[in-house]
Amino acid sequence: MKCLLSVCLTMLAGTAIFAVGGGRQALQKGISVQMARSSHASPMPEADRENAWIVTIAAGGQLYFGTDEVTADGLTEQMKIHPRERDARLYVKADSRAPFRSVRQVLRAARVDLFDEVVLLSSQPEAERPRTVVPPEGLEVWIGDEVASNLVTVQIEAGQQALKIKVNNDPIDSSALQSRLAQLFDNRTGRIVILKASGAVPYARVVQAIDASRAAGASRITMVVAPEV
Repeated sequence: MKCLLSVCLTMLAGTAIFAVGGGRQALQKGISVQMARSSHASPMPEADRENAWIVTIAAGGQLYFGTDEVTADGLTEQMKIHPRERDARLYVKADSRAPFRSVRQVLRAARVDLFDEVVLLSSQPEAERPRTVVPPEGLEVWIGDEVASNLVTVQIEAGQQALKIKVNNDPIDSSALQSRLAQLFDNRTGRIVILKASGAVPYARVVQAIDASRAAGASRITMVVAPEV
């Protein structure tokens, strides 16, 4: 089956085939999001399977479990009542413009349903070419309890003029995040980043921080899913 548009979704025997163009990726029944771009994502072919668990977050923060719109509380209930394979993964497909508070609601629901990690699906550079079909890729993030020592904390806060980024409570420019992390990682046996972000931060900026952490050599990125106080 050929796509006549740069962004399309072909349904074949109930299986969603992802087709991407111009940074967009469509879902079943016309739901679409503009995913954040990543340069250090890993292939996630399992996200194309018919029974894959995918939670979508629209630009305005609306949540979808599969193709059904749900509330944050409703998502938790849907995840509890739907059976899943023991080793199944949760794929989060969020619009780059969505507020991080909506993404955090999904991560919190995943934690309640005993997921220790989730995959944040992302857009890749090759997806920018028209009529290009690319397999799903994503960034793995940990949402379980962190017991390791020698951790590095990255905090992103929404300011009045621009975002504020801190590494171990030291303010830095966003462009210096990767180099600062690489410096801190030098000669460390554990390279775990604890990533915190305020609810108003655009999701794309969180993905940029994850990407920078990966590029600096982080072995794991742990997202803080507790609500803001």
